[in-house]
Amino acid sequence: MEKISIIVPCYNEEQVILMFYDEIKKILEQIKNKYLYELVFIDDGSKDNTLNILKELREKDENISIISFSRNFGKEAGIYAGLSNSTGDLVVLMDADLQHPPKIILEMIKGIEEGYDTVTTRRVNRKGEGVVKSAFSRLFYKIMNKIIDFELVQGAQDFRMMKRNVVDAILSLKEYNRFSKGIFSWVGFKVKYIEIENTERAAGKTKWSFKSLFKYAIEGIISFSTVPLRIFTVLGFLISFISMIATCVIIIQTLIYGKSVPGYASIITAVLFMGGIQLLSIGVIAEYISKMYMEIKNRPNYIIREKL
Repeated sequence: MEKISIIVPCYNEEQVILMFYDEIKKILEQIKNKYLYELVFIDDGSKDNTLNILKELREKDENISIISFSRNFGKEAGIYAGLSNSTGDLVVLMDADLQHPPKIILEMIKGIEEGYDTVTTRRVNRKGEGVVKSAFSRLFYKIMNKIIDFELVQGAQDFRMMKRNVVDAILSLKEYNRFSKGIFSWVGFKVKYIEIENTERAAGKTKWSFKSLFKYAIEGIISFSTVPLRIFTVLGFLISFISMIATCVIIIQTLIYGKSVPGYASIITAVLFMGGIQLLSIGVIAEYISKMYMEIKNRPNYIIREKL
């Protein structure tokens, strides 16, 4: 019998863990004659009662594994830890808040049996999400697909089932600064998308604020593209060319008309504009250097406090 590993990163999910477990068990009961299973819960430094609830569940279910971090390292670290510690022939990645309906796993299995290497879900709408957040999300995907050399499917979720060879390919990418949405697409393989409606959390509050999502978007752009650097290189050449033309115009006007071009306001505007461009370009370069700095340090993505 093949084995399915279900990876569930958790951070302060005490309100939904038991609900999630009840729902996932209903699905596992339907496939128990065909598949073995393991539930790998990653406690990402939760500050509530999440870890204790997981330990109580483990006493009832020997197929549960728990990895508890020494502090909150973020969802990316949780995903990486789950994939690294999974042992199944098929690996499912999903959230504990029931925004990823467990019943979809049955459809994912059918997709794998059809010959796909990965089966993932794709939201067909963003119902229940703020207008600003939705607009920025669409803008992010448009920008990303313009500057990267592979397709990042809009609405694709982390909720996915992967064959072991896909998981091994993902784990072969050892970078510290991880952007899983990009990594999942970058490794390729044959992918099937299941379209689903957006689902609200069963309980609790989302951990993703607009600020954290914006930071995550910047992480994705820097992780998979050097286009921002090229933009400022081209902009530098363009401004230099315009400056040379303007200098020639000023010299010619002075020689022909015997006067210089007046304009205190225009000079100040030009100086401020150039200063802004320079600071912005330095900021972009600094972002790339900071990522290099973290990679060179070669720190672990996470530290395990307890493993059951």
